[in-house]
Amino acid sequence: MSTGVNLKELAAELKLAPSTVSRALNDSYEISEATKKKVVFMAEKLNYQPNPFARSLRENKSKTIAVIMPERMSSFFAKVVDGIEEVTQQHGYHLLVYSTHEDVEREKKIVSLLMNGRADAIVMSVSSQTSDISHLAKLHERGFPLIFFDRICSEIPTTKFITNDYESSYEGTKHLIQQGCRKIAFLMLSKELSITKERYRGYLDALQAAGLSPTPSLQVTCAHDEEKNIEAIRAMLTSEDRPDGLFSSVEKLALATYHAVKRTDIKIPQDLKIISFFSNLSIAGLLTPSLTTITQPTFEIGEECAKLLMKKLTKPRQPDLPNQVISIPSKIIIRSSTIAV
Repeated sequence: MSTGVNLKELAAELKLAPSTVSRALNDSYEISEATKKKVVFMAEKLNYQPNPFARSLRENKSKTIAVIMPERMSSFFAKVVDGIEEVTQQHGYHLLVYSTHEDVEREKKIVSLLMNGRADAIVMSVSSQTSDISHLAKLHERGFPLIFFDRICSEIPTTKFITNDYESSYEGTKHLIQQGCRKIAFLMLSKELSITKERYRGYLDALQAAGLSPTPSLQVTCAHDEEKNIEAIRAMLTSEDRPDGLFSSVEKLALATYHAVKRTDIKIPQDLKIISFFSNLSIAGLLTPSLTTITQPTFEIGEECAKLLMKKLTKPRQPDLPNQVISIPSKIIIRSSTIAV
């Protein structure tokens, strides 16, 4: 089977300039219909193979969006990617998905790689280790389209998509208090994260509004090792200061809490009521007892990120992405893990 000819060889066969052949193949108004027909006929006959990479370089577009996120296995991030893809594929854009595994050095390497033109834009949620943001500032200074979601970097003047972390956390903690909880634990991944700061603030303000004081030993910063988290939570649940309510700021720590509870004689919700930020609704309902969740609008966040980027990339001379924070609200869904018995 013939491997096909390139543009230069096709032009030589037609005795035309390569630029003429290229314009004819791109249906340019400058080329007559007779010439276009002749070129297309010969291209098919000789199995002409266009070079899409060369074309994308000429157009200075890779038609690729990079998504950088802390972990792939999380249903939150998986659903955001689904939302982004739903929009980008309608415009002929592809996704490159990178996971930092919560490692800022890996995050820096990925950003450095992408600066070399592998993608036209980046949609990003920062790692829990990201405190030095020089690599992100450099990206923005170069005029590279960059949007943050969920874990945002507030110092970079671009668009950020979040959910209403503070209000949801306040209402979630208030719900535990209304169910009779007086000693409420708070589980978090990293105090550096934008989402943790807002969720923690909502938790503290709700306690204060109810005249309750936070117990330092019940505010647990977890690691990324699941077994270590389960053990740390189990130790807290069986300590002298044991909580009667627990607020998990991220999905994975709620699941770790269920595992930890299994290693004790504690019963949910009789001894411990649990609420968590969560996006995987099918799992929340399957847990025993079913988990009360602050359900995040994951797919919608992905869609909105992508819509804004497509507007920027597909329309020439679009202004820079506006420096704004767009909040898409979460919803509290009450299930068995917090119902007073």
